[in-house]
This record gives sequence, structure tokens and C-alpha cells, in this order.
Amino acid sequence: MAPSRAGAALRRCVLLLPPLVLAVAGAGLSGYFGTKSRYEEVNPHLLRDPLSLGPDANSSLPPAACTPLQLRAVLRHGTRYPTAGQIRRLAELHSRLLRRQPAAASSSTSYSSSAEASCPVAADLAAWQMWYEESLDGRLAPQGRRDMEFLARRLAARFPALFAARRRLELASSSKHRCLQSSAAFREGLGSDEVEVEVNDRLMRFFDHCDKFVAWVEENDAAVCQVDAFKEGPEMRRVLANVASALCLPAEELNADLVQVAFLTCSSELTIKNVTSPWCSLFSEEDAKVLEYLNDLKQYWKRGYGYDINSRSSCNLFQDIFQHLDKAVEESKSSKPISSPLIVQVGHAETLQPLLALMGFFKDSEPLQANNYVRQLQRRFRSGRIVPYAANLIFVLYHCEQGKTSEEEYQVQMLLNEKLMVFHHSNETISTYSALKEHYKDLLENCHFQEECELPKTNMTAVDEL
Repeated sequence: MAPSRAGAALRRCVLLLPPLVLAVAGAGLSGYFGTKSRYEEVNPHLLRDPLSLGPDANSSLPPAACTPLQLRAVLRHGTRYPTAGQIRRLAELHSRLLRRQPAAASSSTSYSSSAEASCPVAADLAAWQMWYEESLDGRLAPQGRRDMEFLARRLAARFPALFAARRRLELASSSKHRCLQSSAAFREGLGSDEVEVEVNDRLMRFFDHCDKFVAWVEENDAAVCQVDAFKEGPEMRRVLANVASALCLPAEELNADLVQVAFLTCSSELTIKNVTSPWCSLFSEEDAKVLEYLNDLKQYWKRGYGYDINSRSSCNLFQDIFQHLDKAVEESKSSKPISSPLIVQVGHAETLQPLLALMGFFKDSEPLQANNYVRQLQRRFRSGRIVPYAANLIFVLYHCEQGKTSEEEYQVQMLLNEKLMVFHHSNETISTYSALKEHYKDLLENCHFQEECELPKTNMTAVDEL
């Protein structure tokens, strides 16, 4: 594809952006799988021991004389299978490789030595057994159940008082099958089979219920024009050329979507089966970095900082978290038992990413765009580090009897993927609850889901609005 086409695509995109925005082999590549990353990429110690609390386990302890009152966790489901659409595209690519093996015998796994010698990667991939079926369609994989069971057991070990059998667990989930299964696996990890799972799409799939987000972003091709422009840009052209060469195919027979499916298959084989797939041999580490950026661009513009509505659609979930924390504080002050000491909700990467953006985490000084790949190599916004499979955002409220002031009596910590987060307002890993509420005062008081998500009563199209 000529460079002028990429430039034209980027110019079209610039015209459509809102004014505010304008102001290795398998394991070796595994750090670049974006939202399809295994949880162990952010916690490598779990590869050795899935129940380990990690080398910094003691650093998460609260100050002396602080007792945990409530834990509120928002989880992403565990490792899942590819969607039906991704499986169809993989089948298309695999069939194309099979057709180009002239020496194929009646068995699809038998090839002549000359074919293997002339294009060994293509021969290996043609011989690969296509085992994915469309019926798998994004369902939880066995590894996904283990993700959730072990996460539950680690959290119980980290916060034993809250996870004690006598304490009440509230468990909610998205209506998607992979989330319901993840919820069940989490419950089983605690040995709490009697706990019912509440389906709550209003909180766990808020993006489906936000008309403005659906119309302006989700169903608006113009919203991801940076993604489209990057697909036509020089970095992706090099990746396509590399993959086409490895497959002994003309470059025009491939496109960015097919290459992404091949890369996804590399990641799926590792996350689901823990094997290095022959699909991984198509990619160098530099190719993987480019494909990671393509994935991150999509996340940025559809779920992150690209448009305000992405994050502000999560207002309901954000405020619900603080309403439960407020209630726990009031019950503690009244010397009442905490009615909801343990609240666990299971959703999606699309649940967590907007919420973290609303709170201002992982924001780069420069927006992710099609033409600044090199400048963004050290970006904060890396979806694989933020929302891999089984990602989790946890709020822990403490009662501290020896606080010097009344404000210090109630303190809070946040953990992302079991690692303490540093609060923006204090640069510390623990904050008084009152200071945290003051920092987010505007969001708590003025971010109203219905108002944010209501479409304006005008004749303007989504393209006009963007």
C-alpha cells in the first residue's frame, strides 16, 4: 500500500476528531499480547507457584492497628477462547495455507520435503491442526477457571479476616457466559458453593446501556480512524511484508485483520494451552510491538482516553463503589456489623478500562495516534499490563484505631492486579478515605450516568459530533 494512502487516512481521521483531542517465540512475544495477555505476564511469580502472594506480599500490609472493614473487587473474566468471528478468520487463513501446499497428500499433515524446504513456516502452519470451533465463541477456557480459583485463594490468603467463612460474600456478574463461569470458579476457589451470583449488566456492562457511547463510539467507524490509519501506515506495512514473506504469499493476499488473527492464535495457544504455537514463528519481537500498539490504539479510542464518553459511561460503577464504602464507614461509626464486607463483581476488560480512565490512571501526556508509534514506545497505556485476563481492581477500606485525627480513622488502599497503586493526590499507597473522596469530589457529585449517556436531541450525526 502506498504511503500516500496512509497519509490520506490519517488526514481524514484528523478532520473527524473532536477539537479537545486535537489540542521471541510464544513466551518471548507474550509481553505484547495486549488484552489477550495471560495474567502471569503482570505477576511472573505465579508461573512458579499459582498461590504465591509475590515478593512484595508484606508491603501490602496496612499500618499497625488497622483492620480491614470491606473489600470491593471488580474483576475481568479469566482466559477465554477466541470469538466465533476470530475463529472464522483463522479458518480462512489456515485454508488458504492448505490450498497453497501443492504436495499435500490425502492427509493434511503430510507434505513433501521439497515443500517444507521451500517454505517451512507455511508448511508447519498448514500441518497445524485447526481445533478451534465456532461454538467456543468467547467462552471461558479451563485455564480461565484456574485463573479465577487461584485468584480467590490468593485474595483469601491476603485478607483472611474478610474472606473467613462466616463473612458474607456478595457476588455479581455480567450476563456473558464467560463471566458467569468465572464467578462460579471464584466462588469454588473459596469453597462457597452456596453463594448466589447476581447478574448485573447495569454495572458490569454499562457500556451497552449508554446510548451516547453506543452511537458515537461503538457503532461509529469514524471513532477508530486512528486505528484504521495505523493499519495502513509504514509500521503495519512492514509487519504485513514480514508475515507474507514467511508464508511465501504475495503481500496483497494478506491484510491487517488476518495478521492480527494469526497473532491472536499465537497468544491463545500460550494462554489456553501453555504451548508455543507455530503461529508465533511468523512474528519477530518488533512485529509484536507494532501489533500490541494496534491493539492499544483500539483500546485507547474505544475504551480509554480517546473520548470523554468512554470513561464517563462508567459513572454508575464508580459511584456504586463509593456508596458501599460510605455505608461501611457509617456502619462502623455506629458500631454495627458491616453488612457487605466482601463484594466481588465480574465483568470485562471493557468494564475495567473505562473505570481506570475515569480515575485518571495510565494517562500519557500525548494521545496515542497513528503517527506517533515511536514516541509512544514507553507509554503508560499498555492494555496488557492494565487489563490482561483475570485483571482485578480492588478497594480495601480499613478502620485504624490509632489514627491521630478523625480523618485518619478510615483509610483505603487500591490494588490493581494484586499490586498496590499510588494515589494521584498523595503519591502514597494508602490514603485517608476522606482525602480520596475529596480528590474525586467532582466525579462523585457531578458524573450522572443518565445525563452523560443521553443522546442530544439534534439532527447531528455521530460523525458530526466527533
